[in-house]
Amino acid sequence: MWQTLEPGAGTRPSDRSIEITDVRVMGLRGNPKGEDDHYVWGIVVVETDTDHYGIGETFRGIEPLDAVERIGDTVVGANPLDPERIADLLAREHYTATGGIGRAAIAAIETACWDLKGKVLGVPVYELLGGKYRDRVRLYSDTEALAGDSVGIDLEAEYTPEAYAEAAGEAVDMGFGALKFDLDVPTPGRRNEDRAARRLDNEGIEHKVALVEAVREEVGYDVDLGMDLHWSYTVETAVTLGRRLERFDLAFLEDPVHPEKLDAQARVKRAVDIPVLTGENLTSASAFRDALDADIVDLAAPDVAMCGGLGELRRIAAFCDAYGVPLAPHNLGSPVATVAGAHLGASIPNFYSLEFRGGDAPWWESLVERTGENGPVVAEGHLDVPEGPGLGIEFTDEASEHVAEGWEYVL
Repeated sequence: MWQTLEPGAGTRPSDRSIEITDVRVMGLRGNPKGEDDHYVWGIVVVETDTDHYGIGETFRGIEPLDAVERIGDTVVGANPLDPERIADLLAREHYTATGGIGRAAIAAIETACWDLKGKVLGVPVYELLGGKYRDRVRLYSDTEALAGDSVGIDLEAEYTPEAYAEAAGEAVDMGFGALKFDLDVPTPGRRNEDRAARRLDNEGIEHKVALVEAVREEVGYDVDLGMDLHWSYTVETAVTLGRRLERFDLAFLEDPVHPEKLDAQARVKRAVDIPVLTGENLTSASAFRDALDADIVDLAAPDVAMCGGLGELRRIAAFCDAYGVPLAPHNLGSPVATVAGAHLGASIPNFYSLEFRGGDAPWWESLVERTGENGPVVAEGHLDVPEGPGLGIEFTDEASEHVAEGWEYVL
């Protein structure tokens, strides 16, 4: 209950006498294929001088975790109920931390403070972000990850139309109504092709078209389908390929060229009649403003765990809303980053879909449970936004079984 005080005294939902005492980190395995550092989920725990703590997540890999360990002491003694002030403090005190890895470290600490604040106040994070536009958020499946364990699509395999079709069918059977595949993949039988040249010949073009055609034949046109080019091609190749794919009614073509090459991406966007999704490597609202001004964005993809935190995500969403651009946040994370993205997606008007890459690890769902609620975190291609305090999730006992090599379980 909010307490009514005398005029001039203000109102307080709780006692703000709380300080951060430690920032701890741990790595969880994000892939069953081994202890590859690239597939470590970086979990951050912000502890306080009370019983409350908060959890956040860095972008995947150990480098952001190392950055958290370097900068975490800066916020010891600070009040965690001011998440955006915490993020500003970290950026000011560590000006070298404003690149991608540093922004990911700041995002994890800031997200943990939002989680902690929600727990202190007894409300979900979406309430702190302004309230709810929707009770559930749609996820789009990064389908290559879902298929990796069952049909063998990985960087060692041949990327065949048959494999893509089977993976797409599996994802739809799991309830996903929106899918994405990588399209910057080797042409079968041509392991020595010059990918550094960023140009496809006719055989390469025909292979990529065949992949998309096979997926459409498998799932039909009621399923939203996106293709990711990972800025792997020249403008000429991206335009040639994009025009060949127009007939498949794609939901988006992701990063046809590097997003920092504004003129090049604008040329592709003007020449191809497919919405362009971009932004996973843009880490600030100002960077998105530049991209929006350059008219290179149809759908924006800020990364949940890379762009400095939920406060910056909300500012990015506001910029995009002013330009009539919806958000489809990029997300390679564990349930922590995914649920954080869902709270953001629930609280903004211009939300399209949140990326889901849980298929990399069969234990993804078993890492956490809803606080005070029953049911899975993800079901039928959607995430019902948790109603528990903070992010509304807690780590299970099983999570300790998936700590990456070289790290200790800290909860």
